Amino acid sequence: MDVPLYLRPRIEPPLASLLGAAPFLHSLVDALGSPLNVLLPETIAENAARFRAVYRRHRLTGRLYFAHKANRSSALVRRLAAEDPAAVGIDVASLEELRHALSCGFTGDRVMATGPKDPEFLWLAARVGATVNLDSPRELEQLASLVRGHGLGRVRVLARLSGFESTAGQNGAGTRVLSRRSRFGTPVRDAEALWSALERHSDAVELIGLAYHLDTTGLEEKARALEQCVLLMDACRERGLAPRAVDIGGGFGVGYVADAGEWQRWTTALSEAVLGGRPPLTWRGHGYGLRNEGGTVRGSVALYPGHRPDAGPAYLDELLSLPAPVLGREPGTLLLEHLHDLHIEPGRSLVDQCGLSLARVLDVRGTGADPDPYLVRLGMNAGDVSLEEHGVLMDPVLLSRGDPSGSGPDDGEPETERPVGVHLVGNLCLEADLITRRLVFLPRLPRPGDVLAFVNTAGYAMDFHAHHAQRQPSARTVAVEREGDSWRWCPDEDYWPITHPGGTPA
Repeated sequence: MDVPLYLRPRIEPPLASLLGAAPFLHSLVDALGSPLNVLLPETIAENAARFRAVYRRHRLTGRLYFAHKANRSSALVRRLAAEDPAAVGIDVASLEELRHALSCGFTGDRVMATGPKDPEFLWLAARVGATVNLDSPRELEQLASLVRGHGLGRVRVLARLSGFESTAGQNGAGTRVLSRRSRFGTPVRDAEALWSALERHSDAVELIGLAYHLDTTGLEEKARALEQCVLLMDACRERGLAPRAVDIGGGFGVGYVADAGEWQRWTTALSEAVLGGRPPLTWRGHGYGLRNEGGTVRGSVALYPGHRPDAGPAYLDELLSLPAPVLGREPGTLLLEHLHDLHIEPGRSLVDQCGLSLARVLDVRGTGADPDPYLVRLGMNAGDVSLEEHGVLMDPVLLSRGDPSGSGPDDGEPETERPVGVHLVGNLCLEADLITRRLVFLPRLPRPGDVLAFVNTAGYAMDFHAHHAQRQPSARTVAVEREGDSWRWCPDEDYWPITHPGGTPA
């Protein structure tokens, strides 16, 4: 192809400084193997501070709960456990996540239990004093039975709601429209039955607020849900219940691609390729949800929006500043006027810029095809860096080892120092083991021994789908910290916020 279609990643300090220390990263891969995950625990604390700054701007109180499922790391959880207990908690979605959070320093009163829950999970959450985000009326019944049957104390609960309605149309004469369907939470239409159940079990549970989590990036839809939660809390108080917090979940997003123009050019080129107007941009013409029907592009792109100018704390700020449709006041003002706390559950956005995944280049060979003649095999597989699974597209950063003797493509072709399109394939004996289906453009052809760094993988990518298929090694994880002009590291499980990596006192 004449013009490389780059999707260069957004890289901010200190991740940019770490990538500049290529010899250090090569030494880690040499010592610990490929693939390898590298985390920056201090960055998660800095991200939490940015979210808290939005709270202060809107004069709101409440707690940020880290969505643990985004990453399995102990270092990240321990670093957050050292933050202000009144400001930072953790959202756990399984019994093992709860055990892990407690072992990393979180006390039960800073924990929120979310998602579907089995009896063991509910019992331990109730036993340690966690807040339970109720997924259904049946879960409420089960929790109340456990509390009474085992003599546990009264449990604080949030009622998670779904199926919010709004009016679509002009001049107020529209139709009732539901928010996108969710398999979690109690539909708003069944709220009255839920309030009755909460009254019936008031000896076992205390309703402290309402919650929702919408699987959308739409600000207006989320603002409508927040406003309806405020109205529903008024209805709860009329029945003698006393909720005082609104939990709006997560979904604040991350901007992965640095340049909006590159993202726009690539998505436009994808449509052209699907129509046959240019060579394929993907393995075997994969369309990421697009298809050619008689010369017309059909379908929708099933990709995470790569370039997002307003994400994370900026997205929360924008949401709280958006005029609400019914009461006419900004959500932030609405919460403040009603003296409600605001709880959030960021996952991906809280680990933004917190880490990267490294893979050694094992083999480079030509396919004889044009314009994508090279396959680059890496010492990792698609489960080790599941960007494709979540629709995230961005280029890896090439970390050259130098010019070792005998390196280069094994097909006898001369090496190229110009931009080149390659397919990145994994180490499994499976046709489907592609690190990405996209043709990736790199500044030059990699050589065996080079390392590719997939940046910003701490959220749902570096260990969410990791496995030991074909007995291939899964990635180890290390925590790193800047020390003057150099870097120090330790195994993820050995990191504590009271010591520097390496075990010396902080």
